[in-house]
Amino acid sequence: EVRPVESGGGSAQVGGSLRLPCTVSGVTFGLRSMGWYRQVPGNGCEQVAQITRDGTTYYADSVKGRFTISQDTTTNSVYRKMNSLKPEDTAVYICVADPGPGNLVSCSAGEDYWGQGTQVTVSL
Repeated sequence: EVRPVESGGGSAQVGGSLRLPCTVSGVTFGLRSMGWYRQVPGNGCEQVAQITRDGTTYYADSVKGRFTISQDTTTNSVYRKMNSLKPEDTAVYICVADPGPGNLVSCSAGEDYWGQGTQVTVSL
């Protein structure tokens, strides 16, 4: 079993910042990348960012320049920093081990390889 465990999140005002740490437990040998998704009720599961084992990063256009993903491979931890928050960033954010490419129809929070998700709410 591979289990990402998340913390952080909460509420912020427009223009504010939040951090979303994530640590992976279980069988972590061989993990190739870590992903960051978000889910808004009624919308699909958007891939926000991804970081490979060698540190290569990918960001969705909607967050490029505002969000940062980094990692500590010695502790199997991923750090997600959200700056310049907007109301449309309000969503459940989920840490995912070894994600596939691109967006999904729906997120699978709580399943194997998926974190439980953490709510982020951005208000005026």
